[in-house]
Amino acid sequence: MTSPNPLPSAQLPRFRHAGAIGGLTAAATFVFGIALFVSSLSDYTTGDPTPAESVAFLLGRQTTFYAWYLVIFIVFGVAIIPLARELRTRLVDVQPLLADVATVFAYVWAGLMFATGMISNIGIAAVADLDETDTAAAEHLWSAIDAVTEGLGGGNELVGGMWLLLISLAAWGSSRLPNAVNILGAVCGIAGLVTLVPGLSDVGMIFGLGSIVWFAWIGTVLLRPANATDGAA
Repeated sequence: MTSPNPLPSAQLPRFRHAGAIGGLTAAATFVFGIALFVSSLSDYTTGDPTPAESVAFLLGRQTTFYAWYLVIFIVFGVAIIPLARELRTRLVDVQPLLADVATVFAYVWAGLMFATGMISNIGIAAVADLDETDTAAAEHLWSAIDAVTEGLGGGNELVGGMWLLLISLAAWGSSRLPNAVNILGAVCGIAGLVTLVPGLSDVGMIFGLGSIVWFAWIGTVLLRPANATDGAA
């Protein structure tokens, strides 16, 4: 199907490799993060450990936590930057305001991910050092770090949800992205916003699982020439 809004020739690079790699990498980080969340880290992530239990669990699995935080925050933050840039390039001429605002949210999300990952991994080392001399202080420190990182990147999905929702609205009706992708992105985005409601944080799992599909799908779409996705369902 021929798009009613073809990309200007200046915006027709043959392949969107950077954005595609970013999307596929982001999907992989979600898979990695959820896999550890429900397996080797499940006693910490799905239970209700006391501060003492949390620190003991953390110190017994420092390498696993380092890898987890590195992938789900730092690697993910790096991945969404080229993806956001490529999506803006694809949509800015048809929906300039939505495309620009959505990209701002993507870049803010990346920054929050970097901050969360760095605070978490530096915090692990600080807690480990402090635990050698003052166990109670180490527990208080980790509780404080956990509260900060939950606020920045773990406790709600406001910023990521806004990006997915706005980019889906920007692409809607333009044939620049498949409408099925836009519907999925909008659903994930709304689910992310719902996590702000007290007691509904579990909706974040819908956001996470749906985002795996969205990122992988977007990455696949961007692997093809820009005009090959026009009108695709």
